[in-house]
Amino acid sequence: MTNIHPTNIYLSRSDKEHYLRQNAKIIWITGLSGSGKSTLAHGLERKLAEKGYFTQVLDGDNIRTGINKNLGFSDEDRTENVRRIAEVNKLFLNCGIITINAFVSPTNDIRHMAREIIGTDNFIEIFVDASFDTCAKRDPKGLYKKALAGEILNFTGLDAPFDRPDDAELTINTDTLTIDEGIEKAYEYVKAAVRW
Repeated sequence: MTNIHPTNIYLSRSDKEHYLRQNAKIIWITGLSGSGKSTLAHGLERKLAEKGYFTQVLDGDNIRTGINKNLGFSDEDRTENVRRIAEVNKLFLNCGIITINAFVSPTNDIRHMAREIIGTDNFIEIFVDASFDTCAKRDPKGLYKKALAGEILNFTGLDAPFDRPDDAELTINTDTLTIDEGIEKAYEYVKAAVRW
C-alpha cells in the first residue's frame, strides 16, 4: 500500500470539541435482539440533544442496509460488521461527535476489538440486559418466532452465542426497569464523560 497517503489533520478533534462544547465519546450499547438497545439509543440521543449535545446514532438494521449490506451473519461477517462500525465511529469521534451505537455485537471478542479500534478512553459500553424469554415475548420484529421455527439460522442467543459483557461500564436491566428509567440511568452515567 505504498500509494496510500492519509491526509494531514488541519482541525484537530479538540478544536472541534471546543467548537461543539462537548467531549466526544463512543457509547456502545449491546444486548440481545429485542432487549431495548435501539429504544435506549434514541431516548439517550433525545435526552442529550435537550441538553445541547450534538450526537449521531448508528443502529444495526440501518448499517446492515447501507455500508454493511454485503455482509451476512457468519462469525467472519459479524466480526467484519463490527470492525467497519468501529472505524466509522473513529471518524465521528475525530469530528467531536458523541456517537451512540445500538448493535447486538454478540461476543466479548468482538466488543473488545471495537474498544481497541476506538480506544478505551473513548469507549463506554452499556449492556442492555434482558433474558432470552423476555426478548422472545417482546419480539418486535418477529425474529424470535422465525428463529424458533427454524426459519432463521445462527440466531443470537438461540443457536449462535451471546456473551454477557465482561467489562461493560454500565448494565441496564430492561426486565425490571422502564424505558424512561433506563434512559435516565444511561444519561446519568454518560453526562460527566461528555460534559465540556
